Amino acid sequence: MAKCTIDSPVGRLIAEVNDDALLALDFEKDGEVCRDEHPLLDQLKDELRDYFEGRRKTFSLPLAPKGTPFQESVWKTLTHIPYGQTVSYSVEAEMLKHPKAVRAVANANGKNKIAIIIPCHRVIAKDGGLGGYSGGLWRKEYLLALEAKYR
Repeated sequence: MAKCTIDSPVGRLIAEVNDDALLALDFEKDGEVCRDEHPLLDQLKDELRDYFEGRRKTFSLPLAPKGTPFQESVWKTLTHIPYGQTVSYSVEAEMLKHPKAVRAVANANGKNKIAIIIPCHRVIAKDGGLGGYSGGLWRKEYLLALEAKYR
Protein backbone atom coordinates (compact mmCIF):
# COMPACT_ATOMS: atom_id res chain seq x y z
CA MET A 1 0.00 0.00 0.00
CA ALA A 2 1.10 3.55 -0.69
CA LYS A 3 -0.21 6.93 0.42
CA CYS A 4 0.52 10.46 -0.66
CA THR A 5 -0.66 13.98 -0.05
CA ILE A 6 -1.83 15.95 -3.09
CA ASP A 7 -2.34 19.71 -3.06
CA SER A 8 -5.43 20.86 -4.95
CA PRO A 9 -7.68 23.92 -5.30
CA VAL A 10 -10.02 22.32 -2.74
CA GLY A 11 -7.28 21.72 -0.19
CA ARG A 12 -4.94 18.87 0.51
CA LEU A 13 -6.07 15.40 -0.47
CA ILE A 14 -4.82 12.12 0.94
CA ALA A 15 -4.70 9.28 -1.59
CA GLU A 16 -4.21 5.62 -0.85
CA VAL A 17 -3.57 2.86 -3.39
CA ASN A 18 -2.70 -0.80 -3.41
CA ASP A 19 -0.92 -2.46 -6.33
CA ASP A 20 -4.15 -2.64 -8.34
CA ALA A 21 -6.40 0.34 -7.61
CA LEU A 22 -7.21 3.56 -5.80
CA LEU A 23 -8.62 2.71 -2.37
CA ALA A 24 -9.27 6.19 -1.00
CA LEU A 25 -9.10 9.87 -1.87
CA ASP A 26 -10.18 12.06 0.98
CA PHE A 27 -9.76 15.60 2.21
CA GLU A 28 -6.85 15.95 4.63
CA LYS A 29 -8.13 16.68 8.12
CA ASP A 30 -5.25 16.39 10.53
CA GLY A 31 -2.15 17.77 8.82
CA GLU A 32 -0.99 14.33 7.73
CA VAL A 33 1.63 14.46 4.98
CA CYS A 34 2.45 11.30 3.05
CA ARG A 35 5.08 10.99 0.35
CA ASP A 36 4.97 7.41 -0.87
CA GLU A 37 5.57 6.82 -4.57
CA HIS A 38 3.59 4.52 -6.81
CA PRO A 39 2.62 4.58 -10.51
CA LEU A 40 -1.08 4.79 -9.63
CA LEU A 41 -0.41 7.81 -7.41
CA ASP A 42 1.45 9.47 -10.29
CA GLN A 43 -1.49 8.74 -12.60
CA LEU A 44 -3.92 10.13 -10.00
CA LYS A 45 -1.92 13.35 -9.66
CA ASP A 46 -1.90 13.81 -13.44
CA GLU A 47 -5.62 13.10 -13.79
CA LEU A 48 -6.57 15.40 -10.90
CA ARG A 49 -4.40 18.21 -12.33
CA ASP A 50 -6.15 17.81 -15.68
CA TYR A 51 -9.58 17.75 -13.98
CA PHE A 52 -8.93 20.95 -12.05
CA GLU A 53 -7.60 22.62 -15.21
CA GLY A 54 -10.77 21.66 -17.12
CA ARG A 55 -9.06 19.19 -19.45
CA ARG A 56 -10.47 15.97 -17.94
CA LYS A 57 -14.11 14.98 -17.46
CA THR A 58 -13.65 11.31 -16.64
CA PHE A 59 -11.04 9.38 -14.71
CA SER A 60 -9.39 6.17 -15.85
CA LEU A 61 -7.91 4.95 -12.58
CA PRO A 62 -9.07 1.55 -11.36
CA LEU A 63 -11.11 1.98 -8.17
CA ALA A 64 -11.57 -0.36 -5.22
CA PRO A 65 -13.63 1.38 -2.53
CA LYS A 66 -14.56 -0.86 0.39
CA GLY A 67 -18.01 -0.78 1.94
CA THR A 68 -21.15 -2.81 2.33
CA PRO A 69 -22.68 -4.25 -0.85
CA PHE A 70 -25.35 -1.52 -0.70
CA GLN A 71 -22.77 1.26 -0.28
CA GLU A 72 -20.71 -0.10 -3.16
CA SER A 73 -23.81 -0.17 -5.39
CA VAL A 74 -24.56 3.45 -4.46
CA TRP A 75 -20.98 4.50 -5.24
CA LYS A 76 -21.11 2.70 -8.58
CA THR A 77 -24.35 4.55 -9.39
CA LEU A 78 -22.62 7.85 -8.63
CA THR A 79 -20.10 7.16 -11.39
CA HIS A 80 -22.96 7.25 -13.92
CA ILE A 81 -23.85 10.89 -13.18
CA PRO A 82 -22.33 12.82 -16.09
CA TYR A 83 -19.72 15.53 -15.61
CA GLY A 84 -21.30 18.94 -15.09
CA GLN A 85 -24.73 17.54 -14.23
CA THR A 86 -26.51 17.05 -10.93
CA VAL A 87 -29.26 14.76 -9.71
CA SER A 88 -31.28 14.78 -6.51
CA TYR A 89 -30.90 12.13 -3.84
CA SER A 90 -34.34 10.79 -4.84
CA VAL A 91 -33.28 10.50 -8.50
CA GLU A 92 -30.12 8.72 -7.39
CA ALA A 93 -32.27 6.28 -5.38
CA GLU A 94 -34.39 5.69 -8.49
CA MET A 95 -31.24 5.12 -10.59
CA LEU A 96 -30.31 2.48 -8.03
CA LYS A 97 -33.77 0.88 -8.33
CA HIS A 98 -34.49 1.64 -4.65
CA PRO A 99 -36.76 4.71 -4.89
CA LYS A 100 -37.78 4.57 -1.21
CA ALA A 101 -34.21 4.37 0.06
CA VAL A 102 -33.41 8.08 -0.28
CA ARG A 103 -31.99 8.43 3.24
CA ALA A 104 -29.94 5.25 2.95
CA VAL A 105 -28.58 6.48 -0.38
CA ALA A 106 -27.67 9.85 1.12
CA ASN A 107 -25.98 8.11 4.04
CA ALA A 108 -23.96 5.91 1.68
CA ASN A 109 -22.93 9.00 -0.30
CA GLY A 110 -21.56 10.45 2.93
CA LYS A 111 -19.41 7.36 3.42
CA ASN A 112 -17.87 7.58 -0.06
CA LYS A 113 -14.13 7.05 0.41
CA ILE A 114 -13.08 8.28 -3.03
CA ALA A 115 -13.95 11.97 -3.29
CA ILE A 116 -14.18 13.76 -6.65
CA ILE A 117 -13.60 10.60 -8.74
CA ILE A 118 -16.72 8.95 -7.33
CA PRO A 119 -18.69 12.18 -7.73
CA CYS A 120 -21.04 12.42 -4.76
CA HIS A 121 -20.64 16.20 -5.11
CA ARG A 122 -23.06 15.93 -8.09
CA VAL A 123 -25.97 14.95 -5.84
CA ILE A 124 -28.12 17.78 -4.54
CA ALA A 125 -31.36 18.20 -2.60
CA LYS A 126 -34.69 17.77 -4.38
CA ASP A 127 -35.44 21.50 -3.97
CA GLY A 128 -32.21 22.41 -5.78
CA GLY A 129 -30.24 23.18 -2.60
CA LEU A 130 -26.79 21.72 -2.19
CA GLY A 131 -27.69 19.22 0.51
CA GLY A 132 -24.70 17.93 2.44
CA TYR A 133 -21.11 17.11 1.61
CA SER A 134 -18.70 15.44 3.98
CA GLY A 135 -15.83 17.52 2.56
CA GLY A 136 -17.66 20.76 3.35
CA LEU A 137 -20.21 22.66 1.28
CA TRP A 138 -17.62 25.14 0.00
CA ARG A 139 -15.83 22.25 -1.72
CA LYS A 140 -19.06 20.97 -3.23
CA GLU A 141 -19.83 24.47 -4.54
CA TYR A 142 -16.32 24.73 -6.00
CA LEU A 143 -16.49 21.35 -7.77
CA LEU A 144 -19.95 22.04 -9.21
CA ALA A 145 -18.87 25.50 -10.43
CA LEU A 146 -15.70 24.04 -11.95
CA GLU A 147 -17.68 21.43 -13.86
CA ALA A 148 -20.28 23.98 -14.98
CA LYS A 149 -17.48 26.19 -16.32
CA TYR A 150 -15.94 23.45 -18.46
CA ARG A 151 -19.07 21.49 -19.35
